[in-house]
Amino acid sequence: MHMEDASGSLSSPALRNKYWILRHGRSVPNERGLIVSSLENGTKPEFGLAPQGVEQARAAGEQLRKELQEIGVPVDSVKIRYSPFSRTTETACVVAGVLAIPFQGPSCEAVLGLRERYFGPSYELLSHDKYADIWSVDEAHPYTAPEGGESVADVASRLSAVLSSTETQFHGSTILFVSHGDPLQIFQAVLSGAKENMSFLDDLTNLKVKDTRVASVLSQHRKFALITGELRQVV
Repeated sequence: MHMEDASGSLSSPALRNKYWILRHGRSVPNERGLIVSSLENGTKPEFGLAPQGVEQARAAGEQLRKELQEIGVPVDSVKIRYSPFSRTTETACVVAGVLAIPFQGPSCEAVLGLRERYFGPSYELLSHDKYADIWSVDEAHPYTAPEGGESVADVASRLSAVLSSTETQFHGSTILFVSHGDPLQIFQAVLSGAKENMSFLDDLTNLKVKDTRVASVLSQHRKFALITGELRQVV
């Protein structure tokens, strides 16, 4: 059985590394109330961090440095993996600066699998108010995608692949994933399922089979919500 520690993070002997997650700082899309979820739009420089987001990223970096010092982990050993979107790239860069980790070095790397959930052309560049419609479908049908976009299960599958790849690549490392609201919520839902039974990760690889146990976990992803710039240890 896998137990949670006092901080609420997953303590699992089945995972080889420690994991922190960070939602990007407040961004221009946040300030403008826009859904910017496609790779094409998300990587545009004009959709990067707002000034407040830069400060949030700096504060998150300081918080991570403090937490690592408290548990005796050298900050320069951290591996930062981030979504290639402008807002996440800029957040990761600020955090790397705080930790004195060279952003252009091997410790920092953009990972496509950490990108924002694509909500499809029907929602792209429209109001944030539309999220409520998507999340209500998620809760009832996590295998159902917005037209042309990604379902919760789609995102869970690619995040499980990122986790698997990272676990293969590193052993005993401290990993920071810098990503977006929905992906990080879904990632935490995946970890909560794995906490009960590690086979949960395997169940995500075959999405043609709509597993009811997987669906019941993924449909609750909103309870793991992060505010912009929020850092959280998850494993």
